[in-house]
Amino acid sequence: MRGNDTQFDGDWMKRTRSKLKMPHVPDTAWTKLEFHSCLDRAREIECEILSACEKHQFGEEDLFAVKLALEEALVNAVKHGNKCDPAKVVRVLYYITDQRADITIEDQGSGFNPSALPNPCDDENLECTSGRGLLLMRAYMSSVVYNPQGNKVTMSRLNKSFRPAKSAAMG
Repeated sequence: MRGNDTQFDGDWMKRTRSKLKMPHVPDTAWTKLEFHSCLDRAREIECEILSACEKHQFGEEDLFAVKLALEEALVNAVKHGNKCDPAKVVRVLYYITDQRADITIEDQGSGFNPSALPNPCDDENLECTSGRGLLLMRAYMSSVVYNPQGNKVTMSRLNKSFRPAKSAAMG
């Protein structure tokens, strides 16, 4: 983003100017979506984000990784965060470039402590039918960060297929 730094707050987002100038990067805003807790709508959002990744030449491996992590995060927000309450909303913010996908998902739940969850790889948890979502998200995304409250996750995936264009000066 040329000259822009996005900051998040409790209300939603504010845009402030940065002193960093990157003339080769377009000045495009993040895409902001908000929907009432509904798994069907979450799947539509997932498709929209994956479509944006495809337009930016993400390869099959990267698309699979983003799809898996995105599905886990959206389902967690609707089911665990908002308890499937249609009066509550899920906020999604994403920014896709040829180099990376950055996605933030926030629910209106009370949050949780990700480090307090049992390790799904421990012997006593191997046969549990749930609890692997965070492990998968962390395994497939380049970065997964929760806010202190635990009701907002920001995930990033670097596009392994990205190859910078060669300039004439580089030969």
